[in-house]
Amino acid sequence: MLFVLDSYQKITCGNVNIPYVFAQTTSIIIAIIQFAVPLIIILFGMIDLIKAVIAQKEDDIKKGWQTFIKRLIVGVFVFLIIVLVKFVIGFVAENDELSCIDCFVNNKCNIK
Repeated sequence: MLFVLDSYQKITCGNVNIPYVFAQTTSIIIAIIQFAVPLIIILFGMIDLIKAVIAQKEDDIKKGWQTFIKRLIVGVFVFLIIVLVKFVIGFVAENDELSCIDCFVNNKCNIK
């Protein structure tokens, strides 16, 4: 993704002109959330599991595995929900309002 800081580039959402840099920044933030949040959730789950293994208590290890699996499932859901939203918006974005949302989510903009 290339950051374009040209103030003359605008996108039209309905009858409002919005600077392209806002749409581009939003799509970058969504991409960061899509990949960072599941990784952070998995990382914290692994840390809990490592703490449980170091403690060498059977109950703590079992709880650590349960926590890790729950966090792994949440991480996968966060990733898949964003992918699903991007796909649906990209698939149905034909009119002006949805193409504006598509611009902010998928960075597919009609720049003027």
